[in-house]
Amino acid sequence: MSDLHPDVEPYESGHLDVSDGNSLYWETVGNPTGLPVVYLHGGPGSGCTLGARRYFDPAVFRAVLFDQRGCGRSTPRVDDPSVDLSTNTTENLIADIERLRNHLGIDGWIVAGVSWGVTLGLAYAQAHPDRVLGMALGAITSGSAKEIDWITRDMRRVFPREWERFIEPVPENERDGNIAAAYARLLAHPARDVREHAALRWCEWEDTHVSLMPGWVPQPRYQDPVFRIVFARLVTHYWGHDCFLVDQTLYDGMGELADVPAVLVHGKYDVSGPLDTAWELHRRWAGSRLVVVDDAGHGGGGFTRHFVDAINSFAEGGSRSETMHRCAISARHPGSGDLGPVFHDPIGQC
Repeated sequence: MSDLHPDVEPYESGHLDVSDGNSLYWETVGNPTGLPVVYLHGGPGSGCTLGARRYFDPAVFRAVLFDQRGCGRSTPRVDDPSVDLSTNTTENLIADIERLRNHLGIDGWIVAGVSWGVTLGLAYAQAHPDRVLGMALGAITSGSAKEIDWITRDMRRVFPREWERFIEPVPENERDGNIAAAYARLLAHPARDVREHAALRWCEWEDTHVSLMPGWVPQPRYQDPVFRIVFARLVTHYWGHDCFLVDQTLYDGMGELADVPAVLVHGKYDVSGPLDTAWELHRRWAGSRLVVVDDAGHGGGGFTRHFVDAINSFAEGGSRSETMHRCAISARHPGSGDLGPVFHDPIGQC
């Protein structure tokens, strides 16, 4: 916790009506005239925690945090099985981000995100590169079919006993198919006990596949049955539809971000999201710097410190106008060979 900035309260908050009857909870913290930054939470379905406010130096940033459709303090919340998810898509989340930016009168901002927030952030930035001043991204994901298959099926090689417990709720005739989609059907089942059992098993597996990081402890939010159902329902909805992205589309679109500076932070022990995703995106992204944290997994260890440092790297220097100029060059690094900006390991051996 010492790696985070002091706790702050929002200076402004509200709900923003978007499309299809959804209303997004949003809040702004820090300096009202500071450098704008939007934070994209993970999941999908995690919502913004109070601690996420502390990623941002309140003297420097005007930080915008919001709960994505269906989760957190946004409405309607998807723990009600009657809530329709058909319009909860990546395309609509991108439109929501733009609507929020316009609502707050922000011309351009830094995009910060973790895990699923990285996938969403990349999709948003590729759709609206002129609105993105820079990106600070941690626990790198791209929403690819390979990543989804790795977590839902291939990791049984690492955790065979736990995977059998994970697959138990899925009907046998569906176990060779799309596991996330099968879970999504269970989580929308009319019987409450079926939904709750599926949510419990899904969240147990979520805890399992991040458990190899040093100092791992179980996620306390999974003890909340409402959080479990919201989180599991949204994750499986997105993963069951391949994150509503054509496979490899984010890799193919990295040319759109050639002039956008970025810092990518990833834990060496991240078995949940292996390092090759971060490495491949870095290779395709001329303005990126990759930081591999030796004592972290999908978080933990020194991850928070380096993620905060990544955000702060866009705010070094004098006035706000100077800061925005620095933002355009902050991730450049000369003499880096054919990989573009240098690969940097701040803790130990690469």
